[in-house]
Amino acid sequence: MSEPTAITRPHGRVLLASPRGWCAGVDRAVIAVEKALELYGSPVYVRHEIVHNKHVVQSLEKKGAIFVDSTTEVPEGQVVMFSAHGVAPTVHQEAASRNLTTIDATCPLVTKVHKEAARYAREGYDILLIGHEGHEEVIGTLGEAPDHITVVDGPEDVGHIDVRDESKAVWLSQTTLSVDETMETVEALQQKFPQLISPPSDDICYATQNRQIAVKQIAREADLVIVVGSKNSSNSVRLVEVALTAGAGVAHLVDSADEIDETWLDGVSTIGLTSGASVPEVLVEDVLHWLAPRGFQDVETVTAAEESITFSLPKELRREDGARSC
Repeated sequence: MSEPTAITRPHGRVLLASPRGWCAGVDRAVIAVEKALELYGSPVYVRHEIVHNKHVVQSLEKKGAIFVDSTTEVPEGQVVMFSAHGVAPTVHQEAASRNLTTIDATCPLVTKVHKEAARYAREGYDILLIGHEGHEEVIGTLGEAPDHITVVDGPEDVGHIDVRDESKAVWLSQTTLSVDETMETVEALQQKFPQLISPPSDDICYATQNRQIAVKQIAREADLVIVVGSKNSSNSVRLVEVALTAGAGVAHLVDSADEIDETWLDGVSTIGLTSGASVPEVLVEDVLHWLAPRGFQDVETVTAAEESITFSLPKELRREDGARSC
């Protein structure tokens, strides 16, 4: 990490968003990999990144996890874990055909969307899935009912959408989207399909919503917003977009403090700081340590919501842990 240059800027402050960082689903997924390594030994194969964060993936690789793009890369009979983003039923079938021991670390909130998709498909609905084409979570949900699901990647897609029966159409969404953008798409869909049904509860996860609310609050006063997160993390990218829309002068996404450009601080008196839902707190602390000697010692926490949700480990690990402790 580079040494700070002489401070020529006025004394500044940092508005630290709360909540930020790891959500319950990410915490569960990372602990699941560590627990699997403890129970089965190295290697444990993980299909795709367990969560979208470079630091987390590299840390787990050092402990013995091997990340692969497909179950076909996993030697027969080995242990494979499915990431927090969820997988299609065909992936479970592929794993079974290769005699793999599977551990499903899909976030329970993503699992909820999968179950909704399967249920609406059984009932003959056309499902309009709001999400980013090609995102792992969208691919997994789409796999639940490919003949019934159409992906809608924003309001501009709505004009091309058709359904078989307007009275039997429902929208669902990727869990990590911008709340505001999603509702824009929903409104466009409702204008085209007035009978469109909404899901029984909001699909966008509580952590995504809370972090967006928090970044809106700090962005109103910030000359610069720094979001810690990886570029392939949908919820982290959304935080940058939300910050800019909410009034931040400038917003940048960084994986770590090493990626901050010192020229960003020129003319800045207030910095907003937050992190995506797959980011460990140590990376935020590193940014604070980087900012302090550069004139930003005053840190004020801005709390938008309190979070107390936790998820139990995947059932495969609970069963194995119980069996081995007997």
